Amino acid sequence: MIQNKPKIIFIIGPTAAGKSGLAVELAKKINGEIVSCDSMAVYKGMDIISSKPSKALQRQIPHHLIDIMPPSKEYNAAKFVRDAERAIKAILKKKKTPLVCGGSGLYVDSLFYGVFKEPKGDKKLRAKLEKEAKKFGNAHLYARLKELDKDAAEKIHPNNLRRIIRALEVCLISKDKFSRIKQNRHGLLDKYDARIFAVNLSRDKLYARIEARVDKMFAQGLVKEVKGLLKKKLSRTARQALGIKEVEGYLKEEYDLEKAKYLLKRNSRHFAKRQLTWFRRNKYIHWLDAAENFNKLACKMATQAGR
Repeated sequence: MIQNKPKIIFIIGPTAAGKSGLAVELAKKINGEIVSCDSMAVYKGMDIISSKPSKALQRQIPHHLIDIMPPSKEYNAAKFVRDAERAIKAILKKKKTPLVCGGSGLYVDSLFYGVFKEPKGDKKLRAKLEKEAKKFGNAHLYARLKELDKDAAEKIHPNNLRRIIRALEVCLISKDKFSRIKQNRHGLLDKYDARIFAVNLSRDKLYARIEARVDKMFAQGLVKEVKGLLKKKLSRTARQALGIKEVEGYLKEEYDLEKAKYLLKRNSRHFAKRQLTWFRRNKYIHWLDAAENFNKLACKMATQAGR
């Protein structure tokens, strides 16, 4: 990469891998500030459910894009890129290094590679596709997408109905392939010396951390937080947070607290697996073992980033 370009460092990885703590350690070593790349941490009042960096960590190093939206508002990748680029420019203006930290794969890719210009949505077509999915199942729409755009289908999970419908919608409206349209974009990779580090653990260690985190979330008051959130009108985006559905079932007395914990642990493990699958497609990622001491790992990253 061109040496005179400003550096931007991404620290990504699956949930509970230790990204936040590592980002703080690295920021201390390279005079950095952290830009959160978490689709739920943007929301006020969703502290426990999104496992936001502790107030202690936030006091040590400035964090951006945390608590910037009420949970009643929609948030998406395009808005994130706009807000993140603004934060990055402000950090660079202070002669500091931006560290983008989080596990939202779509947000990471949109910022790193750029957001492509999608054709305007068609509500009637979307409603028709949703009706088709209810009648024939997700697999039917996924098969349609594979026929129209095999490359796009391979990058979407067969159960992710929202993304399947959007890809089909783009194909049908544009009369072109969704995957081809996505190639016409420019992100941080083109403007900066952008480096991506992904932290991971062995499956057993990662799952153990996930289970410990879920237990801690319940101990911290997750049920109370979700109960308060459900009294509000949550946006579609905010409602997707892991923990909402699982705790809501408990609050409706559909099952007991232990079942709610079990469901959240299981769904969090599945989420981590999807995150890893997503990130492994990125050829620019440097993979690191999160089992290492954070200080040692941060030193290694600082060296690899050329600082």
